[in-house]
Amino acid sequence: MAARGHVQDPNDRRLRPIYDYLDNGNNKMAIQQADKLLKKHKDLHCAKVLKAIGLQRTGKQDEAFALAHEVAMLEPTDDNSLQALTILYREMHRPELVTKLYEAAVKKVPLSEEYHSHLFMAYARVGEYKKMQQAGMALYKIVPKNPYYFWSVMSLVMQAISAKDEKLAQTMFLPLAERMVEKMVKEDKIEAEAEVQLYFMILERLGKYVEALEVIRGPLGEKLTSELQSRESKCMMLYRRLERWPECNALAHKLLLKNPDDWQFYPYYFDSLFHLMDQSWSPSEGEPCSEGAVHHTVAEVVRFVEERIKEQDGKESRSLRGPYLAQLELIHRLRERGFPEENLPGEPLDLMVQFFVKFGDKPCCITDLKIYLHLLSPDQHVQFINRLSEAVPLGQQGVEGFAFPQDTKALQRHLCVCQLSRALGLHHSLDVSGKLRLIVELKAHYRHGLKFGNDALKTELQFSDMYCLMAAHVYIDLWTETGDMDMVWQCLGFLLEGLANSSSNAQFKLLLLLLYCRLGAFEPVVDLYSSLDAKHIQHDTIGFLLTRYAEPLGQFAAASQSCNFSLRFFHSNQKDTSEYIIQAYKYGAFEKIPEFIALRNRLNQSLHFAQVRTERMLLDLFLEADIVLSLEESVKAMSLSAEEDDIPWDSLRDNRDLTVFTNWDPKEKQLTDGHRIQSLEEETVWLRIRSQVLRLLASMVALGHTSSQQNSEISNENGVGDKTSVVSSLLFQLNQTLQTAAQMAEKQIQYPLLGPPSTPLASALSSGSCQCQVAALQLSLHLQQLESSGLDESSELQTQICNVFKSLVIQLQEILNKCKGDLLEMKESKLKPQPSLLETLIFFVETVSIVLWTASYCAKILRPLKTSLQKKKKKKKDANTALPAVVCGFQELTGSLQDLLTQALEHIKGQEVGITALKLTSLTLEGCTQEEASFTKAAMDKVQSSYLRSLQEVGDLLRKRAETIKNLKI
Repeated sequence: MAARGHVQDPNDRRLRPIYDYLDNGNNKMAIQQADKLLKKHKDLHCAKVLKAIGLQRTGKQDEAFALAHEVAMLEPTDDNSLQALTILYREMHRPELVTKLYEAAVKKVPLSEEYHSHLFMAYARVGEYKKMQQAGMALYKIVPKNPYYFWSVMSLVMQAISAKDEKLAQTMFLPLAERMVEKMVKEDKIEAEAEVQLYFMILERLGKYVEALEVIRGPLGEKLTSELQSRESKCMMLYRRLERWPECNALAHKLLLKNPDDWQFYPYYFDSLFHLMDQSWSPSEGEPCSEGAVHHTVAEVVRFVEERIKEQDGKESRSLRGPYLAQLELIHRLRERGFPEENLPGEPLDLMVQFFVKFGDKPCCITDLKIYLHLLSPDQHVQFINRLSEAVPLGQQGVEGFAFPQDTKALQRHLCVCQLSRALGLHHSLDVSGKLRLIVELKAHYRHGLKFGNDALKTELQFSDMYCLMAAHVYIDLWTETGDMDMVWQCLGFLLEGLANSSSNAQFKLLLLLLYCRLGAFEPVVDLYSSLDAKHIQHDTIGFLLTRYAEPLGQFAAASQSCNFSLRFFHSNQKDTSEYIIQAYKYGAFEKIPEFIALRNRLNQSLHFAQVRTERMLLDLFLEADIVLSLEESVKAMSLSAEEDDIPWDSLRDNRDLTVFTNWDPKEKQLTDGHRIQSLEEETVWLRIRSQVLRLLASMVALGHTSSQQNSEISNENGVGDKTSVVSSLLFQLNQTLQTAAQMAEKQIQYPLLGPPSTPLASALSSGSCQCQVAALQLSLHLQQLESSGLDESSELQTQICNVFKSLVIQLQEILNKCKGDLLEMKESKLKPQPSLLETLIFFVETVSIVLWTASYCAKILRPLKTSLQKKKKKKKDANTALPAVVCGFQELTGSLQDLLTQALEHIKGQEVGITALKLTSLTLEGCTQEEASFTKAAMDKVQSSYLRSLQEVGDLLRKRAETIKNLKI
């Protein structure tokens, strides 16, 4: 809460209990205490604001805002009121109102450093860079401190970064910022490292690399001390930009002499060598290099690297990895340039074996060698693994026929060999029996290795965890190759065993999560994802693993929860980023400010954010519209507009981490750039479909709202024509998107199992749900025409509408028929889930909901038309009592929908009975010990329980929908 200074102001003492109540979350008591205080002291503005904070936190936003506005209009200047109003407006997500508060305060107290500072920060929250620049200079004039001056300079840089016109940035904002800093340099007023960093940032953005280099190498550069080798790194980057390859090479050479393990300088060293060779550079040209000796031939570079290796070999202490890897990197680069094999500095196979001998007991050995495996020819793969195996010290062969490592270092070496074998494709080339033998071996090594972690803490990983994960990958290979469900059940069982021994292993959890979702079971996934304890940006990078499956697998409550997880992060990002930017200004971390802005933009433009927001709104409609609230009230509560599309389609970013799973597959089996592009296209098309359906539902509400006006003139004033054109436009867009989607589905793109999950696009099209939804939404236009023409002069239109009614029922029946079949079946004593049937059932639920909303809109239009027609007949004393065709058709529609829902509920009941009756205990799992079987059965139980939960939630929703049909009478 607001600061309560050290001076014992009587008002502070009076306000303290309210602060304490608010800090403890006791908002009702805070309101009561504020009311008591205001009875005695009516002019105590801060008490009013604190009461408003209490009201805001108890959900009475309008009252809170009115009370705060009352105080704000008085333009308070006491610190307590200002701070409390600032807190309130931030909680209301109205930071722009804070700027008005401090603008007024600064006018009344023009020499207050504190208020000017608060005003600057208020502008920073809303990104008013021009006003920030002015506020910074005003502050500097009152209190001439360097930080304030440089706040103003940084605000100019931010104007340049955010300017849409790049020319304006380069010709006005950045040159002005440069002149402002140069003035301080000439007056010798540069004090802090942050000020030098800012000067460097300005020069770099202006492309003045020579001037930037002079700054870094001059006396100002000496202030760059917060980061190790900050000056050298900046110099290196500038040499590269200026293409001054001799200096780049010499500086890299000099830095690598000091620290031969600093990998960041090896790429500069090698890059500069090849550029010098391409330019045929020789040291005789011009002046000597300012950075020292230049290595411009391959021989010199080879000699330099070999000398670094000799130094390491001669050391008694642990060798550094850098020089050994540099040798492999150099061979890779020389081969790329077509250098003769006989002139390469060594044979890759021998060098990699030597590297393994030295560093094989380090967990990083696998990642170091993996990127250079392409240097080996295919016929060297087996030889390479055999030579590595010779360097692994194993004990005597045990009863099981396997020799095990006797300590953790030997275990790490053996594990590294296994991982490299898989990366070279040796596991994949085995036949089924070979893979099964490999699984037995990996399991034996895993269980043997557990003894080394007997004393480990619960949060620590077991030394042998990777054996378990690798065995799971081999199980998955067998499952995908043979389709044998036993493989995936045993895989799940073994992963659960691994998790029991190593409860913090994120890779076990991620793989379990993936497999459960692929089997159609979402219930166990919620706890698994929760236990991952995803932090901050991870909600964007790995959140898709959760949100992709929740709703399509019928777990509506969990879907709401998982969407909320993600949305809470995205919504708080805007507020949090503003705070980071303010802290960066306070502490002079200017170079971080553009990074924070970029992070905010990245998250606002996130594909995942757009997907979760859209799916959450659709989910709320499917669960609540016309059940808890009317469709109109639901759409209004979401502030959903048919006309506005708030998804930034042109700048959508795919922030998914598609490499989150540990993967040792060879290159040809890994995720490709093509897969990534195709996945992004598929995700975007599916998002377009969902977004357009959502907006069409909003447009139907808008049409219904306008139609409810009795007078046609009033209706026209309210823009029926405009709303109809919006619906037509959206329907046209949706049809186009569906054509694109159909072409995409025809390709039948298959991603690697550890790659991105496919969208529900293909199954949505094949089930016919998309087509049925479009037909239902299209009906709103026909109904609009019917309302305009009336019932007595629209026989053709009525026939057309009746045909659509019949067509919708037929299409819904077809979707329901595609749901038939056992969701979880026992075949030849093997348990087989069919998640596609469950997904189709959810599409049926969604589609029938949309048809019901259309029917509800239809009833809204037909009621007044039918009443009007009956009145006319009474006046004319018309004896014809036959109902209009469309009314009869509507009654048939509602009757058919009731029958369909009855069928669906019977199907669900039958499935629940069938799944409950499955005797999983009777299943025999071949080749499993009793302990293994118990874990496998536990996995099966979770899948069975999840299917029952899904059916229960779907059944509950359909029963509520069946109730709403009864109200569809005209």
